[in-house]
Amino acid sequence: CSSLAIGTTTGYRLFSLSSVEQLDQVHESNEIPDVYIVERLFSSSLVVVVSHARPQQMNVYHFKKGTEICNYSYSSNILSIRLNRQRLVVCLEESIYIHNIKDMKLLKTILDTPPNATGLCALSINHANSYLAYPGSATSGEIALYDGNTLKTACAIPAHDGPLAALAFNSTGSKLASASEKGTVIRVFSIPGGQKLYEFRRGMKRYVNISSLVFSMDSQFLCASSNTETVHIFKLEHLTDSRPEEPPTWSGYMGKMFQAATNYLPAQVSGMMSQDRAFATVRLNISGQRNICALSTIQKLPRLLVTTSDGHLYIYNLDPQDGGECVLIKNHSLLGSGKMEENKENDLQPPVPQSYAATVARQSTVPSTSTMPGYSEDGGALRGEVIPEHEFATGPVCLDDENEFPPVSI
Repeated sequence: CSSLAIGTTTGYRLFSLSSVEQLDQVHESNEIPDVYIVERLFSSSLVVVVSHARPQQMNVYHFKKGTEICNYSYSSNILSIRLNRQRLVVCLEESIYIHNIKDMKLLKTILDTPPNATGLCALSINHANSYLAYPGSATSGEIALYDGNTLKTACAIPAHDGPLAALAFNSTGSKLASASEKGTVIRVFSIPGGQKLYEFRRGMKRYVNISSLVFSMDSQFLCASSNTETVHIFKLEHLTDSRPEEPPTWSGYMGKMFQAATNYLPAQVSGMMSQDRAFATVRLNISGQRNICALSTIQKLPRLLVTTSDGHLYIYNLDPQDGGECVLIKNHSLLGSGKMEENKENDLQPPVPQSYAATVARQSTVPSTSTMPGYSEDGGALRGEVIPEHEFATGPVCLDDENEFPPVSI
């Protein structure tokens, strides 16, 4: 959540997300046109690119030096790529390839996976476990969980009735969130056991296509966006937590009535009535457009970032204490030439309530991102520097050393 990568018809661009006001472009490449996949290894100089010109070929670059590390070709079009400091995963429609990030050698090929037309898969960013999740069935919502380190199947999780649409690990790889093609229910499971921990309902009236599902780095929040104009943020908290007694209001009374009624209702119905609603929401000024979200800490405050396929980045404030409607504070255009062109019309900077500022400033509410597992806040995102060697699992990859990754074609 410290940098943004976008693919365009002319190439790709990398941005730093260290500031709300200014969006720093770290790198721009126009060597390969029609880039539809661009994945950067955290804040390092390693970037993986796939273009429509050669959709079956993965190109791995050291963008700071402008050199190609290697390239691999596959039997069919590449649908998605995931990577952490230990593994690089390439997902095709009916197979998955797992490479060792240190030398890019192919370690494992998972053949005959259920048809996966969207390339849906998730890889834990925590290299200590490197869990990989992908659809275990084309007709039901089964999740196949695979251990990317031991290269063995971990378990199968019967997550939903219908086919899967979204998967996401939290930062430590201890939780996995999922949504089906219906998009009405989002579930969170423990990893590697697969026990259901949370169940959130984002709506019952209409089916939606959830395009983005992401945890905050501290795993306290889960964000879901879809082809509708509403982005939902759920808070992962146990109902057994000590809370102040509800005031004797009509809504509070009705809530207790519903809770009591669930004891006499069928399991399926009572489950729906007792599910948590969104803790915070955002209403976008667009609908029907693909977007990707992130929950990040920028300048010590929690933010919701929404990037849309028309090339805009919207930054919202998230109140971690009271939730509610998130406030838009900045809108960046990602497709401007040279320095960023900002949309002044939507350049809103409302005053932030003092109580909110005091809340988010507390260390207990928002942990420093520098203490998050597998995360480095050393400025690498801004300067394109290497990841500190101690952050690699075994056999550190030094991306400033040309001999570490000799340019080869495979």
